[in-house]
Amino acid sequence: MNTITAALDTDRARRLRVALTVLLAAAVAVGAPFYFAPFQVFQLTMVLVYAVALAGLNLLVGFGGQISLGHGAFFAAGAYTAAIMLDRFDTGHLATLPVAAAACFLLGLGFGVPALRLRGLYLALVTLSFAVFLPPLLKRLEPVTGGSMGLTVEKLQPPAWSGLAEDQWMYFVVLAVTAVALLLARNLLRSRVGRALLAVRDNESAAEVMGVRLSLHKTLAFAWSAMFAGVAGCLYTWVIGFVSPDSFSFVLSITLLAGLVVGGLASLYGPLLGAAFVMYVPSVSQDVSEAAPGVVFGLLIITVMFVAPTGLAGLPRRVMGAVVRRLPRTADALDRTPEAASASVPEAEPESRTASEPSVTLDPADPAVVDAEPVGAPPRTEKE
Repeated sequence: MNTITAALDTDRARRLRVALTVLLAAAVAVGAPFYFAPFQVFQLTMVLVYAVALAGLNLLVGFGGQISLGHGAFFAAGAYTAAIMLDRFDTGHLATLPVAAAACFLLGLGFGVPALRLRGLYLALVTLSFAVFLPPLLKRLEPVTGGSMGLTVEKLQPPAWSGLAEDQWMYFVVLAVTAVALLLARNLLRSRVGRALLAVRDNESAAEVMGVRLSLHKTLAFAWSAMFAGVAGCLYTWVIGFVSPDSFSFVLSITLLAGLVVGGLASLYGPLLGAAFVMYVPSVSQDVSEAAPGVVFGLLIITVMFVAPTGLAGLPRRVMGAVVRRLPRTADALDRTPEAASASVPEAEPESRTASEPSVTLDPADPAVVDAEPVGAPPRTEKE
């Protein structure tokens, strides 16, 4: 009973800690657009957009164990779906979100078929090819996509009753969509689909023996991941108001994968940290060296991977583990100091006889003493 009570108390404390963390993060997120300048609010909005894309990539790579270098293509597909609907069909902004999500979900199902027979670097090359040939294809479909000139659409405008500026309203809309997307990813991972993905990632043979359908869950992993990327692309169109093929080169796919690894694979907080890395580190690299920003960007990635091999999300646990391992060594070192050693040795008692201890003297003339045998001597025989 005591063990059960202790477990319940621990679980209750953990839930309370998580609730307080969520409330604090929500308070900071809601108050941010009223504190920062418009350009900084725009940067925070783009961090949220990339976080949605990385949440989908995390489902595929972090929890599914598959490699994708073509996530930028799904991002572009969602962005162009929203832009074409706004420019050609004059639909509302909110109507483009479910259409972009559904279109990219179906596209992910189609590209999930190679995942059934390919894995590792071969699968990465197939997805990279999609990211490479999509921008030239978008340039050739000029009547629909606008060609190399791209498409310019109207940004999402705030309603009059909100009293918010355009950047603030856009931030809150993207924040709401990001919160729903992250919650959906969390619930998906805790469902049967998420447990099946983890089983496939750890051991495909064992998962198949346990009844997991590898073909279904591998394809669904691509579909869900592409859907999140499409939602992020739709939000990108809302925020930027302009799309062009050059904005979605294969470098975007590699940057997204690098951001996820830096943020932390198979972590619920990794996409947010990776999105901040993707948004801010290139601009910092540009400020440090305008001639070679890529060199600074690469060095920063190497530094982060050296300090936090499991990503930024695992850095606090790594630091706490190092501190916990360091404490016993420090205690042992303190115990081995001369002061501690002298304090631990008890003082020797003086060699003095008490009055109660009798004094024993041996008289050589005593027959008992003469006949006594020395300790360890062989026993006497009858002849002796």
